[in-house]
Amino acid sequence: MSEQLLPLACISGFMLDETLWDDMDKYLPKQQPLYRYSLASGDTITAMADRIAEQMPDRTILIGFSLGGYVARAIAARHPQQVAGLVLIATSLREDTPTQRKAKLDTLEVQRHLHFRGIGRAAIIKTLRPDNINNEPLISKIRAMGEGLGFDVLQRQSLVDRSTPAGQKITCPTLIIAAQRDQMRSAEEQDELLQHIPQAILVTIADSGHMIPLEQPEKLAQTIEQWLKNHV
Repeated sequence: MSEQLLPLACISGFMLDETLWDDMDKYLPKQQPLYRYSLASGDTITAMADRIAEQMPDRTILIGFSLGGYVARAIAARHPQQVAGLVLIATSLREDTPTQRKAKLDTLEVQRHLHFRGIGRAAIIKTLRPDNINNEPLISKIRAMGEGLGFDVLQRQSLVDRSTPAGQKITCPTLIIAAQRDQMRSAEEQDELLQHIPQAILVTIADSGHMIPLEQPEKLAQTIEQWLKNHV
């Protein structure tokens, strides 16, 4: 009899829907249950976390990408009995700087008066490795996810407070995955996560920008699968 695999609960990032995980899913074991969640509702990290925790299986490998990583940490801290292991992809402990917050507010003000068609091309390109900046199918896919979620979700996600609660404790085994060519998250931010989580290890995926699930889905799936075999 084959060993039963723990389900994976995958949380998408800023203005990305559940289809973010389609490519990675192709490289996972066929018998691995996969649950997908977007951040389409909730005005705070805590509200998003508690909503997803209600929908998750009882014992799960929790995977969070970018903003989804903030929510995944909150679930692991608030609902530890449900989380057998935690995977944090291209994420951070840091809250928005005043400059970043102003940029988001400025974007919201502009978009408020337009028909929202998803995240702009310039912003999308910053999330990709250099050789993908003219990858029109990939850019269109990212934009379509944001357009489908809509302006109201853009507003809620842009205004959410990303600060880490004092005393947040994560006790489960944790894999931090960074991208070698990530323009959005620095090596220092990955080190901060390592210091924050006692049982964490860090793996860096080469030849990827911030959008690891879309740019390197096979390497991502292999990295997670290997870690599960060795640490969970």
